Amino acid sequence: MTDKTEQDRVLIFDTTLRDGEQSPGATMTHDEKLEIAGLLDEMGVDIIEAGFPIASDGDFEAVRDIAINSRNSVICGLSRANFKDIDRCWEAVKHAARPRIHTFIGTSPLHRAIPNLDMDEMADLIDRTVSHARNLCDNVQWSPMDATRTEHDYLCRVVEIAIKAGATTINIPDTVGYTAPRESADLIRMLIERVPGADEIVFSTHCHNDLGMATANSLAAVEAGARQIECTINGLGERAGNTALEEVVMALKVRNDIMPYQTRIDTTRIMNISRRVAQVSGFAVQYNKAIVGKNAFAHESGIHQDGMLKNAETFEIMRPADVGLTETSLVMGKHSGRAALRAKLRDLGYELADNQLADVFVRFKALADRKKEVYDDDLVALMQDQTSPEDDRIVLASLRVVCGTKGPQTADMTLLIDGAEQSVHATGDGPVDATFNAVKSLVPHSARLALYQVHAVTEGTDAQATVSVRMEEGGFIGTGQASDTDTVVASAKAYVNALNRLFQRRKKTRPDAEVKSAS
Repeated sequence: MTDKTEQDRVLIFDTTLRDGEQSPGATMTHDEKLEIAGLLDEMGVDIIEAGFPIASDGDFEAVRDIAINSRNSVICGLSRANFKDIDRCWEAVKHAARPRIHTFIGTSPLHRAIPNLDMDEMADLIDRTVSHARNLCDNVQWSPMDATRTEHDYLCRVVEIAIKAGATTINIPDTVGYTAPRESADLIRMLIERVPGADEIVFSTHCHNDLGMATANSLAAVEAGARQIECTINGLGERAGNTALEEVVMALKVRNDIMPYQTRIDTTRIMNISRRVAQVSGFAVQYNKAIVGKNAFAHESGIHQDGMLKNAETFEIMRPADVGLTETSLVMGKHSGRAALRAKLRDLGYELADNQLADVFVRFKALADRKKEVYDDDLVALMQDQTSPEDDRIVLASLRVVCGTKGPQTADMTLLIDGAEQSVHATGDGPVDATFNAVKSLVPHSARLALYQVHAVTEGTDAQATVSVRMEEGGFIGTGQASDTDTVVASAKAYVNALNRLFQRRKKTRPDAEVKSAS
């Protein structure tokens, strides 16, 4: 095996905040984007694609602030192939210590038909726009959108034009998840062999997961010569999602014997950022998801359990600690003190200031009074539970429900609305429906309930339920999440959280363009 000090570096380009956020319903707040960017920076991501600055004032401000606060990562913004987009992108990313402009245009026959450009006209546009970007920034990435369905001769032609115009990274997007591993590798290999100047730039791969092959396609491209992988946390993204960062990074780590490439990702931070992205996006991680799923390190089969007891390597190819999972699961109870709680939360990836610990400790004690045993997952849910920030219009004060086999089910609710206490009695088809009807009665709105999900945090009848709610109204989306040992209370809190975020976004967001990218 090649010595690791001599291995080629594979750059990790994370687009959770851009392509990941384009997943319907995954919109994040300004503060959440800054928080996720900070976590990506800390874990060693080489390039963070922070957003699409021309899309809205909010997106521009988020990219700009991420650029200002970045410490290690290159901060990248996306722009279409026109001067206005590129200028706006530069205005946002120029504040970074290491800025990058990423510009793209669709080059396949289907995409060339959209702007109604022939091959020569598009080639000229690519030359002019990449040159313009390079005059602003010395780090320019260019993407031929839908590259895997572009004629090979034309793809070689436009890649050569982009390199001559100053692109330092050429990204080859499988925009609709159409390719397969061998084809992905052949495409990169062909470009390296046929395009003049290909040996002077970095080739990147950007794969979508429509056929479930995004990770395999990305790794195949690396073996063929690509040295940058575009990916997202938890595989978040449009349709079936993008290449999952945790999958490609751990594949390169675990199978370094046959894929001798390095990344600079601190893999012990994977679980923490996975949980946080799941929370802020409202997209729960499926239980059998590779690397970060709840069952990724669970063994129920008798044969598997016996093998694990004798030698963990029998059925585990990586250690839970490699991705940031603690080795223990049952430690805390109602007699645990602040020091023990702080130490346990530190093990789970949470560093708290004294005032934060004080707030969490109160909620931990309340939970411990209701649960005999508090597991790691309970503490994670406690940390992820959305408490009401000071600018929330609505706060749940009290809730009492009556349910059973004979309806109607009822909910008696009191909310603090703009600081004033208001109460109502409502009915519904079940306790959750009655609860939501009570909220709507006190806070009239026309938002549509687009998602309602309930997950048990741990096992047992006293398990906490984590509820996720997504509301949509007038093009705005608000997501909320809350945990409680009472599922109906968790549902009420999540619904109220979603409404608060919807109202805040409607108030603060001022979209100036309906811009979406499919690269």
